[in-house]
Formats: sequence, structure tokens, C-alpha cells
Amino acid sequence: MKEVFNFSAGPAVLPKEVFESSAAAVKNFKDTGLSILEMSHRSQEIMPVMDEAMALVTELLNLPENYKVLFLQGGASTQFLMVPYNLLDSQAKAAYIETGTWSKKAIKEAKLFGNVEVLASSAESTFSYIPKVTDIPGDASYLHITSNNTIYGTQYHNFPETSVPMVADMSSDIFSRTFDVSKFGLIYAGAQKNMGPAGITLAIVREDMLGKVKREIPTMLNYQTHIDKVSMFNTPPVFSLFVAKETLKWLKNKGGVAAIQKINEAKANRLYEEIDSNPLYKGAAVKEDRSFMNVPFVMTKEGLDAEFLQFALERGLSGLKGHRSIGGFRASIYNAMPEEGVTALIDCMREFAKLKG
Repeated sequence: MKEVFNFSAGPAVLPKEVFESSAAAVKNFKDTGLSILEMSHRSQEIMPVMDEAMALVTELLNLPENYKVLFLQGGASTQFLMVPYNLLDSQAKAAYIETGTWSKKAIKEAKLFGNVEVLASSAESTFSYIPKVTDIPGDASYLHITSNNTIYGTQYHNFPETSVPMVADMSSDIFSRTFDVSKFGLIYAGAQKNMGPAGITLAIVREDMLGKVKREIPTMLNYQTHIDKVSMFNTPPVFSLFVAKETLKWLKNKGGVAAIQKINEAKANRLYEEIDSNPLYKGAAVKEDRSFMNVPFVMTKEGLDAEFLQFALERGLSGLKGHRSIGGFRASIYNAMPEEGVTALIDCMREFAKLKG
């Protein structure tokens, strides 16, 4: 069977080793004769899966002791409301920076719970850049950013400097690069881009962020509930948790976050170099804010998009269609995308340019 490289923005590429260990767990988990799909989350075989996953997050991100790791359900979209529900009092203010579709959705949810000040937006340029913000109100409960924007291919390479606690949606670049966790009061990330399959969401909460709002918080939406119950308040998505744990273990065996960052930067730089040097293609994001995870580009000649997508698919390159808001193409090159996949895409782009350029 021909090898296929998955450039989808999410659910995204996963390591082959993870598929193998996960498939084995589905058939017979730890020689119990049972599938992991049918086992109790409180069994002596499954409880260590949660413990190991939390320990791997702590180790890979070098978390200080005052941070709690949570595995939740509902995706990052539920975090859009959980964050203000837990952190923003009705008479208080939160600051947001609007850099794309997902930050826009987060802003909409936050406005249900308190005052929201949008400090800057790049909407006028179809979110092609990250606004530089220095005047951050000191009375804000928190500053919310989206660290990487999957649709528009922009990424924070330098986080804002502020005395206000930062909250970050890191769904599409978590574990892809090193950063100082202590700059953040809360981090959340859907798993299906860089950490595992859909169905589980990571939240990392600094303990002093909680317990400050006066409102009653529904039990299931209260971070403290899940801290107290070690992410076992209700039945977690056990299989998604296991795959995430296996993916984190794979990352550790690759040398950890610092090692994968070098690989990610090399992959992205090679692809951007082709886009910039080949007259048939043009990048969508400004160069200084380009993402190392999601690379959107367009044709400089009209009417070739459908043909290129088919051309690429015939060469085993899947998931390259760009988001409808900007069109063109998008190559998502997350941690598990091998360097061979980027090479295959570059070769395809060059071959197509010779035919149509």
C-alpha cells in the first residue's frame, strides 16, 4: 500500500508507533483479555494510564509544583467558556487579543460572564499577522491569547510581557516548542492536533488562579472539581487518554520538546523556502509571524487549486485543502509529520510548477 502523508489541520497525523500500541490495547490491554475500550476507568489497569499521562505532561513542559494537570472533555470550545466562568467575575474585566477564528469564539463566550476588552485584532487583514500589544490594562483578571492560529498560519514567537496572568489556547502548538510555563496562569489545548485523537482536552491550571470569583460554578464546569478528583470526576474518554499518553511517551523518546522543536523549525523553514522561491506559490501570513505548525499558501495563477489538490492526492499527500475563509492550501506539519512528508510535498510543488508555471 502506498504511503500517505496526512497534512490535515486536525484530527491530525499521529506517530506510527502510537497506532501500533493503541491497536494492541484495543485488542487485549495488558494481557487482561479485555479491550481498553471496555474497561473501567477506575480499574487497577487504567488508573496508572492517567497517572503516567499527567506525569509526562509535567516532565515534558517542566511544570512548576503549583500547576495542576487536567484531562477534560468538550474540546477547546468548552474551555472558551470554562475560563471566564472560573476566572472572570461579573463586574471584572478580561483582556483578549483577536488573532483568528478561535480567539473570536473565545471572546464571544467570555462576554457572557464579564467585561471583555479586545486589545487588538488583525481581522482587517484576514488575520495575516499577530498584533503587537504593549498597553495591557493592569486591572484585567487575565490576558487571553491563542498561541497558534491553525486557519491563518500565524504564531506567537514572543509572548506578551505583562504582569497580568496570561491564559493561552495552545491547541495547535502545545508540545511543539519550549516556553516558560510560569508566564501563564492557565493553558488549554484540544488533543487532536499535536497530542492525540479528538475526545480529550488538556488543561494546565496554576493553583492561585482559582477561587476568586463570587459566582456559583456548575460542578462539571469547575476546574477545582477536576483537580480534587484527579480528572476522574466522571468517566474520562479512556481510549483517547491512552493514545495521548502514548503520543507523549513517543515525544519523550524522541528527545522531548526541545528536540522536536529543532525538527519542527527545520521542516517549516524548508517548506517556506520553497513557497518564497517558487513563483507559482505565495504564503498567506506575514513572514515574521509565520507558524511552524500550519503553513497556508495560495497559487499566484487562478484556476489551478482543484487540479493541484488532485495532483497531490495522487502522490499520497492528503488534507492540503485550505480553510474556506482564505482558500488555497494549508500544510499542517505537527510533531508527528515526518521530514519525508515535507520532502514529498516540496517535490510535488516543484513538479506541478514545472507543468503549470
